[in-house]
Amino acid sequence: MTTVSSRTTEDPRPVDPDYPLTRVPLGARQGRLALAIVIAGFFFYTPTMVTGGLVAEAFDFRTFIGLAAAATAILGLYIALMGVVSERTGLTTALVSRLVLGRIGGKWGSFILGATQLGWYGVSLGILANLVTSATGFRAGWLVVILGGILMASTAYFGFKGIELLSWVAVPLMSALCVWMLVLSVRETDGWGNLLAVEGAGDLGAGAAITMMIGTFISGGTQIGNWTRFAKGAVAVFGLTFGAVLIVQFAMLFFGGVGSAAFGESDFVTLLLGMGIAGGALFLLVTNIWTTNDNGAYAFGVAGSELFGRANKRPFIVGGVIISIALALTGIADQITSFLVILGVVIPPLGGAIIGTFFLVWRGHDPGTDVEDVPLVRISGVAAYLAGVAAALVGTLGGLGSPAVQGIIVAIVAAPVASALENAYLGRRLAALEARP
Repeated sequence: MTTVSSRTTEDPRPVDPDYPLTRVPLGARQGRLALAIVIAGFFFYTPTMVTGGLVAEAFDFRTFIGLAAAATAILGLYIALMGVVSERTGLTTALVSRLVLGRIGGKWGSFILGATQLGWYGVSLGILANLVTSATGFRAGWLVVILGGILMASTAYFGFKGIELLSWVAVPLMSALCVWMLVLSVRETDGWGNLLAVEGAGDLGAGAAITMMIGTFISGGTQIGNWTRFAKGAVAVFGLTFGAVLIVQFAMLFFGGVGSAAFGESDFVTLLLGMGIAGGALFLLVTNIWTTNDNGAYAFGVAGSELFGRANKRPFIVGGVIISIALALTGIADQITSFLVILGVVIPPLGGAIIGTFFLVWRGHDPGTDVEDVPLVRISGVAAYLAGVAAALVGTLGGLGSPAVQGIIVAIVAAPVASALENAYLGRRLAALEARP
């Protein structure tokens, strides 16, 4: 089997500077600060704030804070482990899925990873157009969709550096706006003590609440490797990624909950509009969606590169954005949300299969396998993934537990078991062949 070291070998072929089909060499790795700001921008996501507001409506505010912290910690651990896998291998999530599942399984991984981000890109454009027209009275929503779709993909088109530049501008300003809203909320409730004492409706269980808050970003978080592959040092990547998720994801849930507790409005942007702060609402919405959508465009760009075997993400970014704009303009995006939710159920087990294989089968090391020298199917990886999907679907259909988390845990546990069974079977086959006269 041909092996390639992710640490020492430079691929001599001309490739996209973001290395969509190869390991990122050490010379192209980025600093920790650059990685942190990109991850932070990715996790500034309006629907997460809305989810925080909805959960806060059901609990007293102190309980809500505890539940939000628990959900964030679970999500952070999962995403940080995924980040370490790509730092060690230097590969995108789509290419790691190829190593774990085989070439055919890798194509499936690329499809679900890319399709999910492409679909949510279209949904986000529709949300953007609706709120811009509501806030300004501007009726040409189609123009907002087209211009927004193109502009939001422009930073992804230029790769990691383009996303980093936008994040440096947007993240501090969005943070300041959120803190300002916290100040207004404390004033509205006549003090922090009164805010903490706000009671909820009590119509949601703690398990369901944690499931909702984890679900807001677990599919997107599975693709964190698209950026951590540019980092140096597994320990540093784990700490940085886990810390970034804890801070930003919790902040998104917290600020959404604050607005809901103080003003009775779970949608942060709608709250700003209702307070007559249209400029702040539009700024928050545009930058919030942009810093997530450009990461999404980048994700379906590198997934397309793996799916079609082309070492250039840019054509797939352009093609994906055209499809997303068409979805938003025709209104189809509003009808595919259920499909996207289903994809969200089948994606986390992919992360579980990757984590289980990397840490429990490969013992935390890059196997060194050339991405072009992978078998069509890795039975053990596929078996672990399917076991996770089955667990997630049972949870979804039966309303049991947290489907995404169950799918991840089952896939992690199944990976070494399936690998051991596969090796035992292959060992018996080899012994039988050697015993033949």
